[in-house]
Amino acid sequence: MASTNLEDRIQTFIMSMKRRQVEQTYNVAKETAEIMRMVISRMKISNLEDVLNALRETGKRLISAQPLEFSIGNVVRRTMHIAREEYQQLLGENDDERPHDEPHHHRPSSSSGEKTQAPSLYMLGSSSSGDLDLTRPLDNTSTKELKTNILSTVGEMIDELQNMYRNIAEQAIEHIHANEVIMTFGRSRTVEEFLKAAARKRKFEVIVPETAPSFRGNQMALALAAADIEVTVIPDSAIFAMMARVNKVIVGTHAVMANGGLINMTGTHMVALAAKHHAVPFVVCTGMYKLSPLYPYDQDTFNDINSPAEVISYEEADGGKHINVVNPAYDYIPPELVTLYVTNFGGHNPSYIYRLLAQDYSPDDTLE
Repeated sequence: MASTNLEDRIQTFIMSMKRRQVEQTYNVAKETAEIMRMVISRMKISNLEDVLNALRETGKRLISAQPLEFSIGNVVRRTMHIAREEYQQLLGENDDERPHDEPHHHRPSSSSGEKTQAPSLYMLGSSSSGDLDLTRPLDNTSTKELKTNILSTVGEMIDELQNMYRNIAEQAIEHIHANEVIMTFGRSRTVEEFLKAAARKRKFEVIVPETAPSFRGNQMALALAAADIEVTVIPDSAIFAMMARVNKVIVGTHAVMANGGLINMTGTHMVALAAKHHAVPFVVCTGMYKLSPLYPYDQDTFNDINSPAEVISYEEADGGKHINVVNPAYDYIPPELVTLYVTNFGGHNPSYIYRLLAQDYSPDDTLE
């Protein structure tokens, strides 16, 4: 997708999403970020509202192509949050009318020695930038500076995406110890790199359910075996029985929800329940771009139904008479079943997800 024309690139991406030709969530997020950068770089900015509206409208078009690809909305919301932060920073530096006793807005820095107070759930539901005048006109110097700063920070976000796998994999030896038995489920590139990084320094065994009907577990097993990791493939029906031998479950995720739960491929909920029963830690490896401010309510809130042909063919079903095949795409795993999230910025408990959301998203930036 290297088109220099913005509209052509958007249309190409939308068609690829509708045809399900973009396979990994990472690729979806990265292309969305590149499109957001192009939107900003090619527009004429007169005020912040112009920027937010352009990002919002483009984001809605991309989301409509595949509503359950949460990473699209996450990247769009984060880009809008970046625009708000840079605008606040610009006002803090240039607004001579600001009273001397009014504090300036600064983004929290991990390298700063100052401690920042974690916002309450009430603060998460309120707007920290609601007093901004979005329609305030900016002079040419300010608009150029604002655009430059936004593009620079969006570039940092894209660099963060590109370094995500390495940053998560570097933490592997902190979580995987010698001679442990690890269970994973499905095939996740994040988990694959995580386990391969640990295998360079530790000897351990991985149990991989076959993950029917997609059999992505078989693909994962082959990939790990090629890296000289000892792998045992089991049928999905043996997950509960084998869990008694497992020291830790490590899986990837499709999305992390605002309440600390997660959405992942069908079957993950069964694995999480088995791990809970046997008091086995359930660890999720995920990039920060998968954190979504949306709340799930049940197994059907954010779900899709795959083709029944993946489970049973039309011929085997005798033309489909008297047979109803349900093949859901995702499971919702509530936060009480999750032990730890390992992100590209360290490990976090499910109860801390709201704090991470408050850092990256603004409540004002809705895409619904």
